[in-house]
Amino acid sequence: MKTSWNLGLFYKSPDDPQIEKDVRAMERAFEAFEKKYRGVSDYLKSEEKLLAALNDYEKLFATLPLSNPIRYFAYAQDLDSRNDKARAALVKLSDRYAKNDQRITFFELSLAKVPARAQKKFLSSKRLSHFRYILSRIFAQSRYNLSEAEEKIMSLKSLPSHDLWIDATEKVLNKKTVEFKGKQMPISEAEFKISDLPLPERYELHDKTMAALRSVADIAESEINAVFTNKKINDELRGYEEPYDATVLGYANDRKSVLALVAAVTENYAISHRFYKLKAKLLGRKRLRYADRAVGIVSHSRTVRFEEAVSIIRGVFAGVDRRYADILDSFLQNGQVDVYPKVGKTGGAYCSANMNAPTFVLLNYTDTMEQVSTFAHEMGHAIHTELSKSQSPLYQGYSISAAEVASTLFESFVFDALFEKLSDEEKVAALHRRINDDVQIIFRQIACFNFELELHGLIRAKGAASASEICKLLNKHMGAYLGPLVDIDEQDGYKFVSWWHIRTFFYVYSYAFGQLISKALYAEYKKDKKFIEKINKFLSAGGSDTPENIFKSIGIDVTKSDFWEKGLKSIEKDIERLERLTKR
Repeated sequence: MKTSWNLGLFYKSPDDPQIEKDVRAMERAFEAFEKKYRGVSDYLKSEEKLLAALNDYEKLFATLPLSNPIRYFAYAQDLDSRNDKARAALVKLSDRYAKNDQRITFFELSLAKVPARAQKKFLSSKRLSHFRYILSRIFAQSRYNLSEAEEKIMSLKSLPSHDLWIDATEKVLNKKTVEFKGKQMPISEAEFKISDLPLPERYELHDKTMAALRSVADIAESEINAVFTNKKINDELRGYEEPYDATVLGYANDRKSVLALVAAVTENYAISHRFYKLKAKLLGRKRLRYADRAVGIVSHSRTVRFEEAVSIIRGVFAGVDRRYADILDSFLQNGQVDVYPKVGKTGGAYCSANMNAPTFVLLNYTDTMEQVSTFAHEMGHAIHTELSKSQSPLYQGYSISAAEVASTLFESFVFDALFEKLSDEEKVAALHRRINDDVQIIFRQIACFNFELELHGLIRAKGAASASEICKLLNKHMGAYLGPLVDIDEQDGYKFVSWWHIRTFFYVYSYAFGQLISKALYAEYKKDKKFIEKINKFLSAGGSDTPENIFKSIGIDVTKSDFWEKGLKSIEKDIERLERLTKR
């Protein structure tokens, strides 16, 4: 079993000549496509010629290792932010990739200009049925498109006006350490470790971590103002009405469904307040601090070595569908999971993949039960990715919001399989942890959505926001979901420095979206194990339709007015169950 990434799955070394060969092969293919179709308009009028053009378009993504060169260096940098060679290569490649993408920008822009009557004809065509969904997405985006020259400018400026700003903050953060018990701890490890510590160590590490974040707040303040202002400019140029519109459209979601989700969660913050009231009681405390929000209710979290975590997850996966366990085993054998935190390594956890490229999972595993859930979560993404490879190239990539359904569903598989094997004390701790995760994933993330929305409004109105203003705003929205029994200090607001999701603009709603839908899927699976066939249908659907339509096809209708309320009520029932268990 390998616990470090094997970047050799991409290339032998940073100097491997195959890197340049792959980039050139991509550039030649895009050049050939541009030469064939630029300035030609017959495919915009003829079903037969449009079919040929779309087939050629899809072939661009079918066999070329498009993302391998840039992902190789991005992964190297994520393993060590001090890798200046990888950083330099990324900058050069990003420029080449941007210019290369511009070669085919004209194609979708041209399709988007097809008159409404012709659009209907193409969407109803049997000949074009394979491309119906991609065409519908292009047509839906058309009202926000700019001219080709303007789109090129937008693409070129994204690196200096967004990516490099974020990269600067991450680079500083990844070099930051926190001194704790005589050890220099990477800041990413410190943030994860806080909730696992007993008092007073918990508050000591939390305060030191917040101080470390505050020490780079000036950089983060400039970064946030730059990327938020850049987004304001982009939205105004494209004609988006609200700051979240680009994200919702990009994730192929229905705007009404998303806003209904946000409203339902915000209106039910009382459920979260009830949980934190119970948490305070179980911890024997009258009040809690922000550092306590994710803490368990036992003095010490059970230690779970990575080898044990693998055994647990493999057994659960095999019991649901043998293919899941086989995918896990292959990842560990091939070096597709990087497990442990270290100085310079990026924080958090993620699953990353693209067409014709190996899927990689990054963890910062710290031997806790919570990290077992994180591993199951990321493997849910990985399994979703592997099964989606059954789709044709244009449909292998799935929506972010659908992705979070898969990841949280696999967490549920692991939780319930373990729950009945636990002692009464462990059951209380495990149920508390599940509710805690639900509250963090649903209520906290929607609170962050609300924070983002107000911060965008503030920066758009004033031109800029100071670090202290950002802190106050974040604390306001965190306090709204945490409730009256949780004290929030000024320093807690400096979490904005490392909360990378807010740089991805409203990404956070996808967590709540995914968690509540996964609860519905899991409820069906518990009623009938054969429902796994429908779950696999979803997992194999990739991005072949909107998330709403994919789930509706297997019996889950998120457009119903009471759908989100039902999911939130299930959390309330878990809280009631925990209240009963702790009265014994």
